[in-house]
Parts: sequence; structure tokens; C-alpha cells
Amino acid sequence: MPKFVSAPFRQQELVDPRLLHGVRNAFITGLALVLLLPAARGHSDWLGWMPLWLLGMPAVAWWSLYRFHLPLRKATAQETSKRARRRRPGTQARRRVAPGLRRLPRVA
Repeated sequence: MPKFVSAPFRQQELVDPRLLHGVRNAFITGLALVLLLPAARGHSDWLGWMPLWLLGMPAVAWWSLYRFHLPLRKATAQETSKRARRRRPGTQARRRVAPGLRRLPRVA
């Protein structure tokens, strides 16, 4: 048996399906409300901006069920390796005093 488990299998194993189903239904219901009801796109004195609570919060809850894993694109991995290769070897440059500028004496 391998010592490590692939990430998709591990995520599926950790998420409670009942909770996932409820959060997914809340998100879909909020999406339908925001798209179909103009009042759901507005502002409430008690709750604030309605799309935040109808779409944003269920989306964040859904994302947090998967422990905040971001999708990793292959292009992102290639860009970071290109950036790492472009760096110059050596230490950071030191500041030099500009010629012609002299410091004024400090007054006590």
C-alpha cells in the first residue's frame, strides 16, 4: 500500500456528504434568488448586501469544506519555474552614496 494518497481521494473522504449537500443546495438556491428576484440583489438594513449572504457565504463554506485547496494550473507551475530561472545569482546590491550630495551636520 502506498504511503501517500492522492489529493482528490483524500478530499472526498474528509467531506461529510450531508453537509456538502446542504451547502451546495444553499448556494444553488441563493444563485436562483439573485438571478430571479431583483430584491435579492439589493441591500438590507439587518443583513447588509444580500448577494454576499446568498452567494458569497455559501460559496466560501463550500470551498472551506475542501480545506481551502486552490486549483493548481499547469501554467502556474511553469511560470514559477521560469521566474526562478531568471533570477540573477549572487547577493543583493548595496546602496551607494550619490556623488555631489553631502550630509548636513546635525544640530543638537
